[in-house]
Amino acid sequence: MEAKAKTQIRGAAGRVERAALIDSLQAARQGDDAGRHRVAAALAWAAFSCPDAIEPVYDILASGWLGQGEAAEIPAHLAEAPLESGFWKAFWSVIDDAEHGYDAASITARVAALGGAVHASFEAIAEDCARRHPGAAAALTNPVPGRTDLDVLGACVEESLGRTLHRMIVDQGYDLEVLDREAISLGALPPSLRYLNTRILQMHDVWHLVAGYETTASHEIAISAFQLAQFGHNYSAMFLAVVTTISCTLQPAGFGILMQLIAEAWRHGREAPALMDICWEAEWNNSIEGIRESYGIPVYRSVLPANLFESTAA
Repeated sequence: MEAKAKTQIRGAAGRVERAALIDSLQAARQGDDAGRHRVAAALAWAAFSCPDAIEPVYDILASGWLGQGEAAEIPAHLAEAPLESGFWKAFWSVIDDAEHGYDAASITARVAALGGAVHASFEAIAEDCARRHPGAAAALTNPVPGRTDLDVLGACVEESLGRTLHRMIVDQGYDLEVLDREAISLGALPPSLRYLNTRILQMHDVWHLVAGYETTASHEIAISAFQLAQFGHNYSAMFLAVVTTISCTLQPAGFGILMQLIAEAWRHGREAPALMDICWEAEWNNSIEGIRESYGIPVYRSVLPANLFESTAA
């Protein structure tokens, strides 16, 4: 990324007024580089410094980009962790290395590693935010989940959630948990963050199936916004900040597509019931359609085709 763009993003990575963020979104829609940089800066600030700003920032993004719905002002005096030079060095390394290409596993690992570059005060701020998020009530009372048994899934009845998940894991060569929980030291996190991050590793593919997200590149971006709206998932916020910043440099023409996906899926996540609070192990033998009906879970719909990036690359 050019030094000028880095300077603009770093300089703008702090609290922004609602009207200013909407103006930046509209400028970005018109192809303005500075507008894109200011939007990326707002997402980076919320992701790596001020978790309590995630909800108002993304509500403004969705409202401003989709042109519908109300969004509150970003409150003043929210708890913030400083964004120091060491963080920016690590962040720009991830952004610059995108020029060589990332696959799903490598960008996941690089974004997860950024969690170790934030200021030491960030963890307590994020834990407090997680405890207060309306979609994270289960993290306050439930024990850390054990591992999912692939054989149990394979023994489920045909056309059930469990059997469908089993086929998805086996046929596509996925891991039952996206990352190894010990390798990324989830056990060292405070209680709510430990529960939420462990559960998302287990349930990411379940929520793909139940909430209607395919396993394409565009839907992986979208489901990150859905998860962020559902329970304020720190990794999802960090991932979206990274891909948005990468787009500013490598794919500026695709920035609007990215904003559309994020806005739609954020709105979807805000409208869906809290999936984190559902005991999914009790649903393995039930059909996906029946689960959706039972809990009132809407299916993700986008104005964009699910295979947009794959078809463009082809």
